[in-house]
Amino acid sequence: MENKEGQYVKRTQKDYTLAFKLQVVSEVENGEIGLRAAQRKYGIQGDSTIRTWIEKHGQYDKSYKLRSMKKSPEQELMELRQQLKLLEKKNRRLEKELNQADKKALFFDMMIDIAEEEFEIPIRKKSLPEQLKNSKKKKK
Repeated sequence: MENKEGQYVKRTQKDYTLAFKLQVVSEVENGEIGLRAAQRKYGIQGDSTIRTWIEKHGQYDKSYKLRSMKKSPEQELMELRQQLKLLEKKNRRLEKELNQADKKALFFDMMIDIAEEEFEIPIRKKSLPEQLKNSKKKKK
């Protein structure tokens, strides 16, 4: 919003009439226009302004967000299938990474075993109980 001198003036909630708010809410709830598109079309600055209007003046159902923005059962089923496919793909990727990590750990263990045999030096730390036993023997 600009004033007569061309300077930018920040709008507040009080700058919008109730009729204007109701019109925007109605368009968004009826699916005629999306939130971002309404924001651009009417020059509304805040990202959450229209959502706030919908909560105050629209057919708002907190348990399911916006009642009028519900998708048809077919759309919801399609979205759930897409989400399932993405989760399955992610699961396969994570299983592959886990398998690689297990192989890597096994490889490093084998390398340590070989190094201990070849160089005849203990590389792995002894577990705590053995360390305590050895330290008691040394003190005697």
